Amino acid sequence: MIALQTLASLLVVLGILVFVHEAGHFLAAKWAGVWVHRFALGIGNPIPGLSFRWRNTEYAICWLPLGGYVKMATAEEESTSSALEGATPDVVVPPESYFEAKPVWKRMVIILAGVTMNALFAWLVFTGLAAKNGRAVDPETRVGVVDTTGLPAVLAPLAALAPGDSIVAVNGVAVHQWGEVVDGIMNGTTDTVTIAVAGKPEVRLPIHPDAVEERALAAQAIGSWRPPTIGTVNPGGPASRAGLKPHDLILSVDGTPIPQWWDLMSAIKGRAGDTVAVAVARGADTLTVMVTPLPEVVSGPDGAEQTIGRIGVGNSGQVVYEPLTFVEAIGAGFDATVNASTTVVRTVRGMLTGRVAGRNIGGPIAIGQMAQASAEAGLGVFFGFLGVISINLAVLNLLPIPILDGGQFLFLLAEGILRRPLSLKLRERLTLVGLVMVMALMVFAFWNDLSRIFANLG
Repeated sequence: MIALQTLASLLVVLGILVFVHEAGHFLAAKWAGVWVHRFALGIGNPIPGLSFRWRNTEYAICWLPLGGYVKMATAEEESTSSALEGATPDVVVPPESYFEAKPVWKRMVIILAGVTMNALFAWLVFTGLAAKNGRAVDPETRVGVVDTTGLPAVLAPLAALAPGDSIVAVNGVAVHQWGEVVDGIMNGTTDTVTIAVAGKPEVRLPIHPDAVEERALAAQAIGSWRPPTIGTVNPGGPASRAGLKPHDLILSVDGTPIPQWWDLMSAIKGRAGDTVAVAVARGADTLTVMVTPLPEVVSGPDGAEQTIGRIGVGNSGQVVYEPLTFVEAIGAGFDATVNASTTVVRTVRGMLTGRVAGRNIGGPIAIGQMAQASAEAGLGVFFGFLGVISINLAVLNLLPIPILDGGQFLFLLAEGILRRPLSLKLRERLTLVGLVMVMALMVFAFWNDLSRIFANLG
């Protein structure tokens, strides 16, 4: 059942994003006056019964549900493209409607229209989410928790931070809320992340901007200071059975004061199966309840499983959502789109330079699992996931690999410079090389997916 849900989620995500991408090529081709034989979701020949024709164009779903294509009329049918795009319909095409008959600049517009649509789709999604949710702000800049367990040696300086430390600047830029702390660590452009702390020496992390994995680990290793106020109580859990309620302020555990939320987590973590006395303030009253944390197996920061105690409560948090005007939401959506695309570029560069491990490449199984998880988390999270994957498709399609849009654009650029197209034989050979490269990358990503599944089963 889980496998079917993952597959369904994958097909929904790919269906939406491939449609958006190919719609860009299709609309641009129609604008340029190029004859379009087929608009297809999937690769290869159309599935019988799942296609129809309208205004000289066939709209179809094809056999291999990976990607899609817009089959335009061309005077130079390439063997590689015919294998991917199926047979060409037997129709008479006016010579002026061939792809090659259009000026180079118009063909460039057609080639880049797909990635442009993916980027615009992401912008629209991020803008809509910003307009609906506003801007999330955690007004705290004090450190609440520091966990360096299992982190690489380059992040060891983080151990100098302690709960209660007040971060005043990251990379020389003053910070006023926790989101700015995280953004400074994740997206700083220098080779060293500097964290300035009030009354203490600054912390320096020698992390290259393209080492996105290490930067993410650094941002996740520290959390903001949170008041020890209960926000949610799991029905039927230990806290619920003991009588704890939302809005209760935790004062102590077994007589040990609890100044902030992370201290509660630490006090309960090692007490699975023990009964502890939890003192809380409820309005003007103070009361003590007896709670027995239940054991729960979780993965630690280093990936190893460990058993911890939990009582089934969630923090009320201190994040506030500032409403945005429509214009502000457009700006926030644009910023989110730029940040997402920049992260993809840095990740690709990091993989090429060895700063990002190849094991992080995810294939269709990983995308399906994330799609399923985001759908279960709510419509807003799912659309946010769509926006991120759409930007990934846009940037990766711009790579200078012949079978991708970036490679096709280079062919046209060469034609514009040389005043003649590259030979068909050369383009076929380069496209075949590109196809082999993409297939090898897909196999590698699929192997990574299977390796993660087997590791979890083990």
